[in-house]
Amino acid sequence: MASFEPGWGDLPAPLLDFWTERHLCTLTTLRTDGSPHVVPVGVALDLEQECAWVITGGGSVKARHLRTPGRVAACQVDGPRWSTLEGTAVATTDPADVARAVGRYAGRYRQPRENPERVALRITVSRFLFGPGLLRG
Repeated sequence: MASFEPGWGDLPAPLLDFWTERHLCTLTTLRTDGSPHVVPVGVALDLEQECAWVITGGGSVKARHLRTPGRVAACQVDGPRWSTLEGTAVATTDPADVARAVGRYAGRYRQPRENPERVALRITVSRFLFGPGLLRG
């Protein structure tokens, strides 16, 4: 296993490619008792703002967990290739943040349906983990 701590301008090409290909991810947040809550999500990197975004409904468990900043991990797997990003996330209802997150999501996945209750989870990434299969492509 290898790790990379941003330097967003220095992301290794295979790692950046993997995080821009269309892959479903899992997002892990922590419950108040410290146990993990793991759900499938789409995660989109934002190189300009040096973060990652997840969009979700405001009433979701993950959004409730992140009303105050909390530790998260997002992971994606494709055969022997895998990568996890770790960091701190917070839920935001700021219309500019939500629009930016929706735009990044649409660029990686597809345009999401309208959701007036949508919030954005902004992840400040502290490091990426990845297996050797990722570098082999």
